[in-house]
Amino acid sequence: MRIVTAVIALALSLSAAAAQNFPTKPVTVVVPFAAGGPADAMARVIGDRMRVSLGQQVIIEDVAGAGGSVGVGRVVRAPADGYTVSIGHWSTHVVNGAIYDLPYDLLKDLEPVALLPSNPQWIIAKKSVPATNLKELIMWLKLNEDKVAAGTAGPGSASHVAGVYFQNITGTHFPFVPYRGTGPALNDLIAGQIDLIVDQTSNSMAQVKAGSVKAFAVTAKERLPSAPNIPTVDEAGAPGLYISVWYGLWVPKGTPRDVVARLNAAAVDAMADPTVQTRMATFGLEIPPRAQQTPEALGALQKAEIEKWWPIIKAAHISGE
Repeated sequence: MRIVTAVIALALSLSAAAAQNFPTKPVTVVVPFAAGGPADAMARVIGDRMRVSLGQQVIIEDVAGAGGSVGVGRVVRAPADGYTVSIGHWSTHVVNGAIYDLPYDLLKDLEPVALLPSNPQWIIAKKSVPATNLKELIMWLKLNEDKVAAGTAGPGSASHVAGVYFQNITGTHFPFVPYRGTGPALNDLIAGQIDLIVDQTSNSMAQVKAGSVKAFAVTAKERLPSAPNIPTVDEAGAPGLYISVWYGLWVPKGTPRDVVARLNAAAVDAMADPTVQTRMATFGLEIPPRAQQTPEALGALQKAEIEKWWPIIKAAHISGE
C-alpha cells in the first residue's frame, strides 16, 4: 500500500512539474479545414502571437473533412498534455453534433480554453435585386420564392443554418444551392447566378465595400464598426435574427488545469495585442470582452448554443454530407 501511495504521489508531482514547465516543445493547433480559409487565417494570426507568450513555436496543422469533424476528432484522440489544441467555431463545436453521428462528445471529450473573436453574418444579395432595404427584400422573396435561390457552403454550414433561421424568422421559403465553400457561392452571387447568401462578414467585406453585392443587415445586436452604414437585423425589420460564427480553442479532456491556464493566458495576450486587434477589425471580427475570454465562459457559451441550435437544425432535417 505504501508503495502504491508513493507511486501515485510521484506521478502527481511529475504531472504538476510538467504543467509548471509547459510548454517545453512546439504546440500544434489543429485547424479542421483546408488551408486558406477563415479558420486557418484565424489560427495563424492568433497562433503567431501566442508563440511570443508561450516561448515555443506554434505549428498550424490543417486537417479537413466531414465539415470539420475529422480535425476535431484528431484533437480528441491526442494526449491530454496541452501540446495539441483544437481551434474551431460555432459550426464545428456546436452544429456538427446535430448533423453528424460523431464518435466523440463535443462537451464531454474536450476542455474549453478560450473564446476567440466572433464573426457576425450579414444578409447579402446580388446587385440586381430591386429591394433597397431588408423589409423590401423579404417582400421580394415572398413574391418570387419559386424563382430565387440562396447559396450555402454546403449542408449544415453556417450559411445554410443561418439561411434556415432567416426563413423561420421572416416566413420566407426558397431553395438552397450548396457549394464547396462560401467563396464559390460568393462568386456566383456577384455573377448573378444566385440571389442571396447569409454570409460571414469576413468572407464578403471587400465585396460589400466595393459595391459588388448588396448588404441589407448584420445578424447582431450592434452595427459593425468596420461597416457602420449597414443596419442590424433589429433595425432593419427582422428582430432577433442573431447568429454569429464565434471561434474558440479546446484541448483534450483531462488536460491539467495549469496547462489550460497557460494556453488561455497566451490567447488572452494575443487578443490584447494592437496588431492582432487591427487585423481582426479589418475583417469585421469582434474580439470578446476580457471577462468572456475564460475557459468557463467558452464552455457556458458552447452549452447554451447547443441547447439553442440543435432543435432548430433537427427540425429542419439538416444532415451532413
